[in-house]
Amino acid sequence: MIATAAAVAFVVYSCKDDLGRAKDLKLEDTPVQTVENMFIVQSKNGNIQMRAEADLMEKYEKDSLSYELFPKGFSVYGYTDEGLLETQIVADNAIHRTYTDGRESWEAYGNVVVKNLIKQETLETDTLYWDQKNERIYTHCYVRMYSPSGFMQGYGMESDQRARNNIIFNPFNSYGIVEQDSTKVTIDSINFIGPIKKNNGVL
Repeated sequence: MIATAAAVAFVVYSCKDDLGRAKDLKLEDTPVQTVENMFIVQSKNGNIQMRAEADLMEKYEKDSLSYELFPKGFSVYGYTDEGLLETQIVADNAIHRTYTDGRESWEAYGNVVVKNLIKQETLETDTLYWDQKNERIYTHCYVRMYSPSGFMQGYGMESDQRARNNIIFNPFNSYGIVEQDSTKVTIDSINFIGPIKKNNGVL
């Protein structure tokens, strides 16, 4: 009888201890859903349009919005109507917000790299926004763009979501010229920030 009472007391104490820890939890800071090795494919009429991949997705719920965090990196791949891989966007982190009024927003940040594989253009920045409704991407941050015809840098950029028409709003007074018959790059050092990257990794 004494052993039974002790066991009951132990269970009650343990439950109280767990309840105390539960009270300390902040539900708004706890994900309501966690997905590892996320893989999403969007298609139309049997043709793939986009795919997204992430090692980890955490979904949170707030009063006015819900959002998904991708703390271990995020990758998006866009395809042409013919099924060719055209666009690649990778970042160290990303966040997708959904508001109660129906609005959505996407933000990628941390070593963001945007590539148009068909045009052989690469754009690098720290933060990138995706306006899914209007099908455009943009940033107000410092950007670098490499293409077969040369190099550009500046602040602020906008393009369609396929990165087919990149526009740098405030370019610096610097440039790079790629000689078509070699890999040599000539650089104007005035206002130049950062090194030029070449395919073989050598300046």
